[in-house]
Amino acid sequence: MSFRLSFLRPLLHLNPWVYLLTAGVAEMGFTSFMKLSNGFQRWTYNILFAVCALLSFGLLNLSTRSLSLGTAYAVWTGMGAFGTAVIGIVMFGDPMGFGRLFFLTTLIASIIGLKFVS
Repeated sequence: MSFRLSFLRPLLHLNPWVYLLTAGVAEMGFTSFMKLSNGFQRWTYNILFAVCALLSFGLLNLSTRSLSLGTAYAVWTGMGAFGTAVIGIVMFGDPMGFGRLFFLTTLIASIIGLKFVS
């Protein structure tokens, strides 16, 4: 009896934006777990970091099958930067000023703009 992963086959044909958005969320996960690992000294967070990083890069790769590399990378890094900044503010006590919020907002507006022109 051979082990089959046929249940994963439908996941390989999703909209590339689904892959990209999920990759962005996984990027937020790996940066947060990297912070929580305390310099890669806490093994549970190290493992979670690795899982999220592999998932993020794998899904980014799948998204570039249909999306241009420049658009996919810009959206992926933008989502990761925005989400990680918000997580830093909410969970880690990072500073929150007008300038920071303004430029994070323009980052999101740029990501939305890329979706419309791609």
